[in-house]
Amino acid sequence: MARSQLQKLTAYLRPHWRVLVLGIFALLVVNGVGVYIPLLIRNSVDELQTEFSFQQVIYYTMLILVLASVMWIVRMVSRILLFGVGRQVEFDLKQKIFKHLLTLEPSYFSSNTAGDLISRATSDVDNIRRLLGFAVLSLANTLFAYALTLPVMLSINLRLSLLAIAVYPVMLILVQLFSNRLRNEQLEVQQETASLSDLIQEDISGIALIKIYAQEENERRAFRQLNQQLLSANLRLAKTRNMLFPLLTGLANISLLIILGLGAGEIANARLSIGDFIALLLYVERLVFPTALLGFTITAYQRGEVSIDRVESILTVEPRIRDVPNAIHLPYTEVKGSLSASHLTYTYPEAKAPALDDISFTIQPGETIAVVGPIGSGKSTLANALPLLLDVAPSQLFLDGFDITQVQLSDLRSAIAYVPQDSFLFSTTIKNNVRYGDPVAEQQEVEYAAKQAQIHPEILNFPQQYETIVGERGITLSGGQRQRTALSRALLVDAPILILDDSLSSVDNQTATEILKNLSEGTQRKTVIFISHQLSAAATADRIFVMDKGRIVQSGIHADLLTQPGLYQTLWDQQKLEEVLQ
Repeated sequence: MARSQLQKLTAYLRPHWRVLVLGIFALLVVNGVGVYIPLLIRNSVDELQTEFSFQQVIYYTMLILVLASVMWIVRMVSRILLFGVGRQVEFDLKQKIFKHLLTLEPSYFSSNTAGDLISRATSDVDNIRRLLGFAVLSLANTLFAYALTLPVMLSINLRLSLLAIAVYPVMLILVQLFSNRLRNEQLEVQQETASLSDLIQEDISGIALIKIYAQEENERRAFRQLNQQLLSANLRLAKTRNMLFPLLTGLANISLLIILGLGAGEIANARLSIGDFIALLLYVERLVFPTALLGFTITAYQRGEVSIDRVESILTVEPRIRDVPNAIHLPYTEVKGSLSASHLTYTYPEAKAPALDDISFTIQPGETIAVVGPIGSGKSTLANALPLLLDVAPSQLFLDGFDITQVQLSDLRSAIAYVPQDSFLFSTTIKNNVRYGDPVAEQQEVEYAAKQAQIHPEILNFPQQYETIVGERGITLSGGQRQRTALSRALLVDAPILILDDSLSSVDNQTATEILKNLSEGTQRKTVIFISHQLSAAATADRIFVMDKGRIVQSGIHADLLTQPGLYQTLWDQQKLEEVLQ
């Protein structure tokens, strides 16, 4: 095993080393008893040859029965302990992977599919569990079997024992020849499994779209193709395994034939007693099983080796957005809500042009700012930059005068409630979706947030009201209902800053305007950044930023912008024309 992977396995096992040592010690006891029983049988056969006695038969029978029972109990304990360690490592790895995934920025999940990540966190972790349960048990058992059995065999008859084990080096060479082939075929199986998982996950999420475009047959063909590729990969792996294991078993059984063939001559020449002959047969039989099991151990190793690499490729990814050393603690209760940008520039990886290009602005606490502009102008990038969902360079964005890259991430995001374009809802009740940011919020608080988002009356019309299950991603709700439920969730946490990234696009202009009016009035006004294509709603904002090609090309109130020739006037005229044509 490669040193790096051995180090990783050691790291996985380190927290459970006491149980591991106890399980391996139990295996040592099992093999010690297993070596002693053939010696008892040898002694009983030789003694009964000279003087037969039923009392001696009963004595040896009972003693062997007791030792075999002890051996069975201790072996069971060893399996429970070692398989338990494998299960515990499986639990630890799943916890570690999930915890680590939560630290990674959203862009990581854009370049790594959900199906592949799920496959790594489930089937690959399961392979590691097998490696650290079955394989450790098998290797330890094989090691003890050889270490304890061979010296006794050699002491009984050196020549016969050496001839019997002469085939075992051939077995090791055979395993080595098949090793790389098994590893590559196992990797192919796991990659095909991940591809199939991706397709299933995507099709389940997009089932409505599949039906709308009547693409069921195409999806069936695509699934069949991937399923066929997985079947072919599995058959290739099975073919290799089914070639290797019978060869190993056959070679292991040759040692039995050697004992049987040459042992008779040794007995005839009085160089071997019948008891010794029986003992050698039992010892060779003891080595056949662990040697043949070596093939299964190699398979578990190959799977585990591939899976360790796939799991570690997740765990070794360093989050690009994280707390800096000595990050500033800024409780959201002390946040006033001013935001400013100084020459803010951001370029997506592998993009040629910056999505945000030298932007500067200042937003006062309690101010409502509308951000408008054509598609691709950088509005959503700006929204994602403010709560540091993008890897923004230092000294470009500021919250209450503090560089946001120097503020503790938990504090920064507690101060900003963000409703993205995709109004994601969990497959649970409306109530639990609304209070996701504050799971212990009371019913009155949930209803108040829903009233602010103009969704409360519609919720009351549902049969289960706030206990209504919304289905996966909120599929049972309309687009406008999903958006307003997501808005309720943001309003419930009562953060001083609220960002709405085109999150009222499915709501009519009148309702959107009413929601903005509620947010911008009262004694505890929030700083609101409202990104929208609905210029009628945006017109009610305190100020409007007009963006184009990553820049703020115009800024001001609605009335002033209408008098200035430019992009805003063009967008307004287009919208009014569309309203007339409708």
